[in-house]
Amino acid sequence: MSSEDREWQSIIWRGMVWQGHEYCRMSRVNSAWYLEGTAVFSYEQDPCLLNYRIRCDSNRRTNSAKVGGWVGTSRVETWIVVKAEQHWWLNGKEVPGVRGCIDLDLNFSPCTNTIAIRRLNLHVGEEAEIRAAWLKFPSFALEPLDQKYQRVDDNVYRYESGRGRFKADLEVDQNDLVTEYPGIWIAESFS
Repeated sequence: MSSEDREWQSIIWRGMVWQGHEYCRMSRVNSAWYLEGTAVFSYEQDPCLLNYRIRCDSNRRTNSAKVGGWVGTSRVETWIVVKAEQHWWLNGKEVPGVRGCIDLDLNFSPCTNTIAIRRLNLHVGEEAEIRAAWLKFPSFALEPLDQKYQRVDDNVYRYESGRGRFKADLEVDQNDLVTEYPGIWIAESFS
């Protein structure tokens, strides 16, 4: 069964920089794709619990997202809506700096690399540069982030962001879920 025929996949990651775990489920409902999950980790000695739900269209372009939970004693409630011509809105206010972005990148999670990887559908040796709307942690501000993906092998993508300031070889499973983000996240189980 191909990944396109499956209705859902799930994964649990263990965090190495921010100690904790994250559960993520990727599912398809009709022509829409969803990433839903919960990250529980420690940040500067504060316990964090973040739930997220991201909706993408059939072409894996981000349509909306919600992130809610807690960072220490601070409540987090963030809503993102992407309107016509890739106009992004954060908590009811337009964010012109990310206008035109297609992908959302959650700073606290490896889940959103899967959105770009699947949408780009690169062959081994191909690369693509994109600009993502980056939801920074812990500020939850939305900023543009230049990214580059190069497919090195069937299950390895070389990822760069910030114009090469950050580089990592991401390992993925047959469904393009990141299974290893070296030194940051590693999958403990996936299906």
